[in-house]
Amino acid sequence: MKKILYLSLIFMFFCSYLRAQDTWPHGRIIVSDNGHFLKYEDGTPFFWLGDTGWEMFHRLKMSEIDQYLSNRAEKGFTVIQAVLIAENDGLRTPDKEGQLPLIDLDPTKPNEKYFRFVDSVVRLARSKGLVMGLLPTWGDKVSKFWGVGPVIFNEKNAYTYGHWLGERYKDDKNIIWILGGDRPPANDTADWRPVWRAMGKGMIDGTGNHALIAYHPSGWQFTSDYFQNEAWLDVNMMQSGHGSGHDVPVWEWIIRDWNMVPHKPTLDAEPNYEDHPVSPWPKWNPANGYFRDYDVRKQTYRSVFAGACGVTYGNHSVWQFYNPSVQGINHVERFWYEALDRPGAVQMGYLRNLMESRPQLDRIPDQLIILDGQGEKGEHICATRDGKGSYLMVYLPVGKKITINTSSIHSDRIVVSWFNPANGKLRPLGEMDRQDSMSFIPPELGAGNDWVLITDDPLYHYSLVFR
Repeated sequence: MKKILYLSLIFMFFCSYLRAQDTWPHGRIIVSDNGHFLKYEDGTPFFWLGDTGWEMFHRLKMSEIDQYLSNRAEKGFTVIQAVLIAENDGLRTPDKEGQLPLIDLDPTKPNEKYFRFVDSVVRLARSKGLVMGLLPTWGDKVSKFWGVGPVIFNEKNAYTYGHWLGERYKDDKNIIWILGGDRPPANDTADWRPVWRAMGKGMIDGTGNHALIAYHPSGWQFTSDYFQNEAWLDVNMMQSGHGSGHDVPVWEWIIRDWNMVPHKPTLDAEPNYEDHPVSPWPKWNPANGYFRDYDVRKQTYRSVFAGACGVTYGNHSVWQFYNPSVQGINHVERFWYEALDRPGAVQMGYLRNLMESRPQLDRIPDQLIILDGQGEKGEHICATRDGKGSYLMVYLPVGKKITINTSSIHSDRIVVSWFNPANGKLRPLGEMDRQDSMSFIPPELGAGNDWVLITDDPLYHYSLVFR
């Protein structure tokens, strides 16, 4: 009887192990061969569709985290960006379990009870197919500038903390490490890059060189300005942010990174948040209006079409997990659980569907596709195509007639469709003879009507399939 019980327990453990492995079947996330995109170890493309859940560990209990992660997974998000030592007094205000991340504000003394909770969240995210984009700390703990801080990191303890994190999570394949946290790594008077380098080196050593590392800069800044040639940095980021009005030229920033050598994947890790006041920092005057889903779509589509490996969405209520027990920041409109299903969050899944419907790893940004109709700022059009000549796509932030160059498609016939980013629906125009120069008019015209023109080689039989 004991032998049967023992064998049963072994069988149950083995089945549990297999189920855990099945939730992450493709291996770790690595940089693609051409240096521009991300993929899994088995070669499957990985599209970064992030959500800013910055204060998740600090402000939510496990049942709420489950609710949040389930919602994001259902909508098609792939990365949750969250901070282990949070911005809003994350060092001295306990989490929902009554725990602080560090003992005595000392980075060399992580609180085991706090990080057991983190362990559980990482596993929960993995079970839902989500990557955790973990920030070891918000940037104000390295270079304060603004916020509550305090600054606690130096080169020595940053390495120790980074090594401890790397070693603890070295077997968790659903983690991408994000250093920084909305603070510049250097300015005219000081240089904090040695601290970040030490933390990154600790992570690499702790994981046995299995860490994928990015850096999240402050508004209107670029990781590539500070760390482009450093081997520890795998992914460049930028923050077009919320403080400079509409239509920040993120497409120019992405192509700037795209052309840098060595090639590294790049993305806008914090565009305009849905439901955030538009007015420039530090005013945040609601009288000037709020960013809504249309504003979010314009920025996210144009950055991706300009060559980004993905993009991050954010909602002003969700990043701070605003609820009745905390003070709202910058004129927040609603509680976080009321904001989960805002239009922009739903529409981000349509973007992922579109990009994954066609080959990703040899995609090329190509503005020469646009022959006529290009506009400026809010009307700026972005185009991308397949390096093998099987498709091209053009994003129009405003519905109007355009003329495009289709010579990159290697066939005499093409299949043409309009894709609506607001509802994810396709409007086929059918198959037609291909001319090098062709003009098209979208179904609805004017501001607020954004469209994607899709042109395919019929040989490939591409379709838009919802997950």
